[in-house]
Amino acid sequence: MSAEQAPGDGRWAVETHGLTKRFGENIAVNGVELLVPRGCAFGYLGPNGAGKTTLIRVLLGLTHADAGTMFLLGHPVPKRRDQALARVGAIVDEPRFHSHLTGRQNLQILAAAREPAARDRIDPSLERVGILHRADDRVSKYSMGMRQRLGVAACLLGDPQLLILDEPMNGLDPAGMHEMRDMIVSLVAEGRTVVLSSHLLDEVQRTCDAVAIVDRGNIIHQGPISELLAGAALVLEVECSDPERAKRLVAGTTLGAQVVVSPQGLELTLPGGTDRGVTAEVNRILVEAGISVYRLQPVRASLEAWFLQVTSRLGDPE
Repeated sequence: MSAEQAPGDGRWAVETHGLTKRFGENIAVNGVELLVPRGCAFGYLGPNGAGKTTLIRVLLGLTHADAGTMFLLGHPVPKRRDQALARVGAIVDEPRFHSHLTGRQNLQILAAAREPAARDRIDPSLERVGILHRADDRVSKYSMGMRQRLGVAACLLGDPQLLILDEPMNGLDPAGMHEMRDMIVSLVAEGRTVVLSSHLLDEVQRTCDAVAIVDRGNIIHQGPISELLAGAALVLEVECSDPERAKRLVAGTTLGAQVVVSPQGLELTLPGGTDRGVTAEVNRILVEAGISVYRLQPVRASLEAWFLQVTSRLGDPE
């Protein structure tokens, strides 16, 4: 590592090297090398039981690491944990609040433990997450989704440079997810960094600029989503007059396509890195054979499809 890339030099919002956490013989976090750029939405993505929440707890000093080094906003943790966490907001698991108090009262308690300016951020934070109109209702009357929003509002009290959100979409309806997504984008637009731990692949793809894919405690890929998907398989959907003959024709070429006949026609799955120009080649093969092509459409690679290619399992219980 060069002098320009020295550990903890502050260029990364989150930086870990060889980070490891064991529970008996189980390795929940296995030598993780993680670099989260400042000023982006970053997805920490994996199936349940992959070690996502454990990594967050280690970063925040809620549990100790067995090996490795880590930095938040350039500050070593746990050595300078207090200094680092002063500009970090985090939700781990489900947010916890005093249910007999109102949302506003809960934030007032939290703000009292921070700098005086935190109290002035209570109403703006509540408004930003869309629950200012319910601020004076008791938290016991809040839905799970509203408690999630209140948790984000609590994070904003400290005017954080880095937010770490563990499954923030839990309990939100589609409209709530859209609002949360817009809020995360607006936070990043202000120069903040948002690390979003989730198993909701579609939401991560909609929200984040880059991801780290974790499985069984190991990061197996990380980088910009666009770069990760560039190597994903290309899928072509084909509607034509003779799907069975079209299947035989395509299977007999050197394109390397996996061909499945569907009620609508054909579905061709081509190897990762296949040039989109293959679409024209498939069309030529079918038309020259006298098969009418009604529709030939490349399907944009999804993070979910790519994820299923590279992880060992999805959705196993914790």
